[in-house]
Amino acid sequence: MACCWNRPIRLPDTLAKRGSALNWLTYDLMGLIGLIILGLVIILVVRLLVIFIPAAVVSFIVWYLTGSTWWTGAAFLVVAALSILRKL
Repeated sequence: MACCWNRPIRLPDTLAKRGSALNWLTYDLMGLIGLIILGLVIILVVRLLVIFIPAAVVSFIVWYLTGSTWWTGAAFLVVAALSILRKL
């Protein structure tokens, strides 16, 4: 009985065809670029949420004290604008 380590390595049919290794490289490169873009989007969304936490807290306090959604929205916009301007 022959050992399984003595068998030759057989490539899948897609890799055995000429030029198909380039396709695998292309898919890997597209996947890498996609993951980088996804990571950047996640980082930007998290940073944006951190910036808007004070605005959300202030708007909740304004809503709790006044009950007015108009004043709540105005407070959120003012505090969010000040937070963004502070980061610049």
